[in-house]
This record gives sequence, structure tokens and C-alpha cells, in this order.
Amino acid sequence: MNKALSACVISIALSLPLAASADESLVRFEGGIGVQPLRAGALPNIVFGTNPGGQPWVISRLSARVKLDGRISVEGRGLLLGGGNGIGTNGGQSVRAKLICGGVPHESALVPLEADGDFRIDGFVTPNPPFPCTTPVLLIVSGGGNWFAAGIPKQPGD
Repeated sequence: MNKALSACVISIALSLPLAASADESLVRFEGGIGVQPLRAGALPNIVFGTNPGGQPWVISRLSARVKLDGRISVEGRGLLLGGGNGIGTNGGQSVRAKLICGGVPHESALVPLEADGDFRIDGFVTPNPPFPCTTPVLLIVSGGGNWFAAGIPKQPGD
């Protein structure tokens, strides 16, 4: 084999682990919890500096995966107001995913909620999250930054 071809083969071989690692999951979430903006004494339901929505919200299903390169895919179903005069509606809201690793937020682009509360986020979180993502938390937040739902972390191997 000539030197140029050998160098090319070695270069490709060395880049394969990097390409494969970009497809690996950093963190996954299955299931969701809607926000209850209740107070425990004087303390509101704040998560890592993120205030709750002003009304209760419910979510029927949430599934999310964040890859090592920061790509995020979230599928949410039935994110609707669970109280107030707009109960059972999407409140005219748009949402984004907010991944928190070790207390540091990483956010996706904003997408509108469908009338039935369904949404899909496909893109990247910024800034790119670290590996490993320690104490991962996934919040679904409004355009104004209040959280409406949280993802339930899925343990590796589950």
C-alpha cells in the first residue's frame, strides 16, 4: 500500500470513533411531570433558578434524548393547562427544552404547542452540554422562561 493511501486509511479509522460517539446518548428522559406552582411555606417551586408557570400544567407523555454533540430530540404529548380559566388549552404558548447539567442550563430553540398540547423539538441545545452531564434535569419552559413540565431521567440500560 502506498504512503498516501495508508495515511488516508489511518485518518478514516481514527475519525470513526468520533463519528460514532456523536450518535451516542448523553442523557435520556422517559415520562413527564407537570408543574404545580405551589409554595412550600414562602418558597415557590423554583428549579435551578427557573420559576414555575403561573398555573398548573399537565403532560400526558414526554420522551427526550440528548446526544453527545448537543443534538436534542423531544416529543411531548398533551402539555395543557391544568387549572385556571384556560384549563384544558395550550394557553397559546410556545416551549423550548432546557437541559441542566451540574446546574448549568443548555437550551433548544422555541417551538409552538399544537392545540392539543403536542410538540416536537429537533435541533441542538446551546451551549453544548458537557460529558458527563452530572445531575441531569430536563425542563420544558415557555418563551418567557417559566417551566411547565419536567422529564423523568432514564437510567442507562433501562
